[in-house]
Amino acid sequence: MEVSFSKELEQLRQGAGSTFHGEGILAITKALLQSGVAYVGGYQGAPVSHLLDVLVQAEDHLAELGVHVEACSNEASAAAMLGASIHYPLRGAVTWKSVVGTNVAADALSNLASPGVRGGALIIIGDDYGEGASVVQERTYAFAMKSSLLLIDPRPELEVMVRMVEEGFALSEASNTAAFVQLRIRACHVRGSFVCKDNIAPAVSRRALMSDPAAFDYGRLTHAPSIFEHEKIKTAERLPAARRHILERGLNELFAGTREDVGIIVQGGLYNALIGALQQFGLADAFGASTLPILNLNVTYPLVPEQIAGFCRGKQAVLVVEEGQPEFIEQDVALTLHRHGLATAVHGKDVLPMAGEYSVEAIARGLAPFLTRRAPDLELGAGLHWLAELDARRGAVAAALETGLGRPLPARPPGFCTGCPERPVFAAVKLAQQRVGKVHIAADIGCHSFATFEPFSLGHTILGFGMSLASRAGVSPMIEGRTLAIMGDGGFWHNGLLTGVESALYNGDDAVLVILKNGYTSATGTQEIISSPDEEVKAAAPNKQQSLVDRNVTIEKTLRGIGVRWLRTVDSYRVDAMRKTLEEAFTTPFAGLKVIIAEGECQLERQRRSKPWVAGRLKRGERVERVKYGVDEDVCSGDHSCIRLSGCPTLTLKDSPDPLKPDPVATVIDGCVGCGLCGENAHAATLCPSFYRGEVVQNPGPAERLLHRLRQAVIRMLQPAGE
Repeated sequence: MEVSFSKELEQLRQGAGSTFHGEGILAITKALLQSGVAYVGGYQGAPVSHLLDVLVQAEDHLAELGVHVEACSNEASAAAMLGASIHYPLRGAVTWKSVVGTNVAADALSNLASPGVRGGALIIIGDDYGEGASVVQERTYAFAMKSSLLLIDPRPELEVMVRMVEEGFALSEASNTAAFVQLRIRACHVRGSFVCKDNIAPAVSRRALMSDPAAFDYGRLTHAPSIFEHEKIKTAERLPAARRHILERGLNELFAGTREDVGIIVQGGLYNALIGALQQFGLADAFGASTLPILNLNVTYPLVPEQIAGFCRGKQAVLVVEEGQPEFIEQDVALTLHRHGLATAVHGKDVLPMAGEYSVEAIARGLAPFLTRRAPDLELGAGLHWLAELDARRGAVAAALETGLGRPLPARPPGFCTGCPERPVFAAVKLAQQRVGKVHIAADIGCHSFATFEPFSLGHTILGFGMSLASRAGVSPMIEGRTLAIMGDGGFWHNGLLTGVESALYNGDDAVLVILKNGYTSATGTQEIISSPDEEVKAAAPNKQQSLVDRNVTIEKTLRGIGVRWLRTVDSYRVDAMRKTLEEAFTTPFAGLKVIIAEGECQLERQRRSKPWVAGRLKRGERVERVKYGVDEDVCSGDHSCIRLSGCPTLTLKDSPDPLKPDPVATVIDGCVGCGLCGENAHAATLCPSFYRGEVVQNPGPAERLLHRLRQAVIRMLQPAGE
């Protein structure tokens, strides 16, 4: 991987008594090693990418401990790794992104949940929910309930998060049940400190091998009739054991308040936001001491009925702070109180939002009506005033925009990085559609999904990572012409090869697939994949936008090996060549699957490699040349077609210097990385010839300096007088 985690690796080596300082996700990584984990796997994805990235780069230290780390091809293969804990006393952990990753892993997880585990098994899941999310708004809670898996939702404080990992393994072993450890975005990135323990080398590991495999035990298989017994054991033994362990180890936290007539039950991950909301009403101090008693659920599934009833006994009302819908915890609390014969009123979604992220403001807006009704003696003026100020500020901003712009502020959707090799492909798609007509486009998960935004607005569906080709299967027979599917090389290896390409070939589908081969799983942090370029290839051209044909042309060989007969490879940045190839794919008499591989290295990876190389040469006084594109403002017509076709952040507008040309002209600003797309678009679309290409030379040699002076002299001679 190009991103270095050298500082993080040093943190993982810290021993007992030293103090760790850093982010939550790295603290979780350290906690795994302190817990004696034997194997770790996973599939990268925000906000938990760092966990696997760091462990992959910590190969030397993990080898000393005997810990095995595997970067998995998708979440299903990661979940299947946990099968090691079914028979063996091995502590294992896997990680992936949110409920979409869990959906991919569902088959393996269901078959893991049925027989249970002997070694502790944790699933570190990055819960990508709310305004910072990039996926569908669903939660892990429902999956944990339906499969009877444990769900740990730790309070976002590093000491608590680390303890919950260590206790999570113990809880898993005590109940023979795998456990989710749910980490919201803010928990992953919260910063703090904790006192370290020594890393523990597992008793069974790569350095201490088992001599024999486990004895055959049909009861550990997910076959009938074993599965019926598994279901009974879940409810009769495993869940009760988990509840006992939660109580005995004090995994859920009770924070006593100064009054006992009302209380709050909160998911652990929402605790910080709850305290922030209480502070606005003057009901909590900066250290978290609250007027209202709080039951903080670090384990949200299963709940412990005795603990819930004990907290609610003697209270007239409790507020359940539970993010998302349906209100699973609120329903469970209400049922528990009913069964215990308690008359405590339960509030939750009646005053709090049914869906959406629970920010400090969202919780405060729910606290206000709850406390007004159930604790009318409390002074809530400060909090109500704060909420009113927020409303007034929003109104003032909206009014100012309306007055200044005459309309609301325009949307600023995310977009491709400057120089991204995927942008020119979508410019070519727009140009090709001018000749072959509009086509149905199945989009996919990844950086390329930004093409669904302006100026491209391309893509009718997004159904899952690597699922684009599969998602057009129901459309192709129902529409004139051929459909187009887009996927990245990361999506191809994750799911697209089997669910899309294999299925299309088997069914003889007549469709077009474009695979954007940028060399990495870029959207999740540019992790390497099986078709990433060799280190030797990258080292040989540190400052060039080289074609990324990996030495084994892995994707091409794979496609030909399973029967793809129409296959083309095109440089992503050659817009006209890509346009012609797309037109050929849509018009050829060949009726099978047509695959176009668009090659161009991820620009972020190229910059990570080239910037240190350039800086080193400049420091040594060596010659460095870089490409710079620009627009001749005297030639620019000002119709801005180039911008509508490109969307590059460095291709923008400036006032025209010509008083006879009132419209702004195009200009290229300093962020340009020299990819050449602007010129390629102008050529492919037959736009005005206003773009020029220049070479900026730093530390030129004597001959270049002399040539430059001669050129300047000639230019001065040819210039009219007065210019």
